Amino acid sequence: MRHSLGQLLRHATVGVLTLVTAWVPYGPSVAAPAAPPAPEASSLAFEQRYSALQHGGIVRAANSSATCRASHSACADVQAGARGTNGDFDMFYVDVDRDPNTYNSSRAEVRLPSGSRVSYARLYWGGNLLVGEQKPPQDNGRVLIAEPGGEYKELLADTVVGHRVANGADAFQASADVTQLVRDSGPGLYTVAEVNVASGRSAAGAWGGWTLVVAYENSAEPLRHLSLWDGFTSLASTGVEIGLSGLDLPAGAEGEVGMVAYNGDRGTTGDSLTLTTGSPASTAVLSDAANPADDVLNSTVSGPARAVPARVPAHANTLGYDSDVFTLGRGLLHAGDRATLRLASERNAAWAGVFFLAADARP
Repeated sequence: MRHSLGQLLRHATVGVLTLVTAWVPYGPSVAAPAAPPAPEASSLAFEQRYSALQHGGIVRAANSSATCRASHSACADVQAGARGTNGDFDMFYVDVDRDPNTYNSSRAEVRLPSGSRVSYARLYWGGNLLVGEQKPPQDNGRVLIAEPGGEYKELLADTVVGHRVANGADAFQASADVTQLVRDSGPGLYTVAEVNVASGRSAAGAWGGWTLVVAYENSAEPLRHLSLWDGFTSLASTGVEIGLSGLDLPAGAEGEVGMVAYNGDRGTTGDSLTLTTGSPASTAVLSDAANPADDVLNSTVSGPARAVPARVPAHANTLGYDSDVFTLGRGLLHAGDRATLRLASERNAAWAGVFFLAADARP
């Protein structure tokens, strides 16, 4: 019944963005303020969250909420990009805001071209609740967000939360519409705090983070197909495949593809992200300097190649959190009205959460 209820309520509104003028401080051992918990489901089929045909594009800001303890001799090297996985370390919270009332926080930049207007924005957050400690799932659907130069605001999930215990982990992803906040606040560094992640050490490892996806209109940019999908699915068996029709893609067009996934391990090969377009179909394996073709789930927040947004902290190895944008050079997109994205993992006990595509509508 729990899974069926989750599917029925997938689009039910259960919370709103709320200005917090006086909120009760809480942390790993202090109860959070009472709030109606979002309905949950152990798996959420991927569905299109947003689509548009407009002059503009999609940008994203993202960062991790957990990392290795600085006291470990190898931690600094791994944060700088050396090979290492979350299961190798006693993990702890990323906390950059100097606020004693928050136990984790990180920042990332929304970088918008001049003259842009935000048409849609959504924040995704998720992590592992079971590591050396067990975090309560009641807080899965709640985070704090602060716009550039602003104060924290409470944000509650406005759709069903994906939440599943499997492979030694207690994993979740939640999300909420933040269009008005980002439209009013504009570009700059956004801070997200209190992502419900656990610290400690286990074979599954700790991980967690957040991604803010922003679609925008801009008359100076090409006409593009913009699409955003979200869900919550384990990659342990067959992977995830997203199909989109009605695009009318021109041959030789350019674009970008983004994804969010959890618990990818750097150096564990067998992961791939492919894009199939055209008739007859042509499949491209997506990769770049930060993401090898057979290890795209390698704990990176990377891309796009044209302008990588700032992050605080800017760890090169995020130890279990992937939020990547791949640039599709001219020739990767072939003519046709269909596109299929497929993310697969042969060895990682990983979860997929978000995909987006911005593709030129004209060559």
